[in-house]
Amino acid sequence: MPLVVRILVGLVAGFAVGLGLAGRSSPLAGATASSLGLVGTLFVNLIRMTVVPLVVSLLVSSIGSAASARGLARLGGRALVLALALLTAAALGSGLVADRVLTGAGAGRIGAQELAGVSGSEASAQGASSLSAWIVDLVPGNPVKAAADGAMLPLIIFSVLFGLALAGVDQARRDAILLVVRGIADAMQTLVSRILVLAPIGVFALAVPVASTLGWSAAGALVLYVGLVVVLTVAASAALLYPLAILTGPMPASRFVEFCAPAQAIAFASRSSLAALPAMLESAERAALPSDAKTVLLPLAAAMYHFGAAVAQPVGVVFLAHLYGIALSPLQFASMIVAVVAASFAVPGIPGGSIIAMAPALSAAHVPLEGIGILLAVDAVPDMFRTTANVTGTLALTAMLRGAPGVGADRSPHGTMIRT
Repeated sequence: MPLVVRILVGLVAGFAVGLGLAGRSSPLAGATASSLGLVGTLFVNLIRMTVVPLVVSLLVSSIGSAASARGLARLGGRALVLALALLTAAALGSGLVADRVLTGAGAGRIGAQELAGVSGSEASAQGASSLSAWIVDLVPGNPVKAAADGAMLPLIIFSVLFGLALAGVDQARRDAILLVVRGIADAMQTLVSRILVLAPIGVFALAVPVASTLGWSAAGALVLYVGLVVVLTVAASAALLYPLAILTGPMPASRFVEFCAPAQAIAFASRSSLAALPAMLESAERAALPSDAKTVLLPLAAAMYHFGAAVAQPVGVVFLAHLYGIALSPLQFASMIVAVVAASFAVPGIPGGSIIAMAPALSAAHVPLEGIGILLAVDAVPDMFRTTANVTGTLALTAMLRGAPGVGADRSPHGTMIRT
């Protein structure tokens, strides 16, 4: 039985047990809830222990490799600026819309704070700070202490700067550092994959208190979350990626749709951006894009640029904040957006990787990480649309950067040279 099916079975079974325990105060019900709470906490802690080394190693290896290969230098700052602008717009827009929809649907403040033992007021108080203090805290005075404290946003900024600094290191030493960091990244992804084998048990244990506390409204809330992620992912692609790629790229609308379709189909079915890379390269070949687009930009963007994650992760954070009764302050919301944009470059290439990579954003917004298990249980459908958006974002970015420095002249699908 596939893992995603087993996780879904765990979710349904947990909901059934939780609904059976709802409203009961017998010793057996209390012992059951306490035991399952322990199992759920252990599962969340297993995920939590991988977050810092996983995110740091993936960011340093991805950015360090790109910098050392001078891929970013050849393509110029335009690629990075455009990618960051699209990711920020997607994250900010989806987060604001999700908050408005969930509030309008009555999904906010629904009183499940007991699930993590943290009240909404306490969590909000933890995140309250002045703008000047928030800015100062972005730069860690001690990265090791930031890692020990779980301060993910400063740690992400340090990792990005460290990765970029590797470009100025002697090649032999840089390669040695990258070899170690890539080894750590590979080992952590393997560890996460093995932890996820326990996900059906962990999801079952986490679903019981949710259902016992919220009753049938818990199922309705999850259906709303899945629908919201799917709709916003499709809407963001339609509103941002397609218009910009068509207006600034070398292809008319019909050609761009044909350019994306093969890779999108593979991404939707496989839930893997890298599995769709051969189809993306083939589309670039048919469109007569220059060699740098195929050898540098497409592989780099497929590995690092996750547009779908930037749309879906803010929805997940906002949803869990509403679930736990946490009112996000403007600074918490801003911290979440920054963490989502940065962490979208470090999504591990495993099933459910985007949900695991949501941990820094949850930490930045002071939302309990226990909600990861619940979102992981219903991630199969959102992951299909999220992965398709990742591939669409990669192809759109390639089309938009057809005339960037290093990419040089472009050709239209008809073979006509286009220069910018």
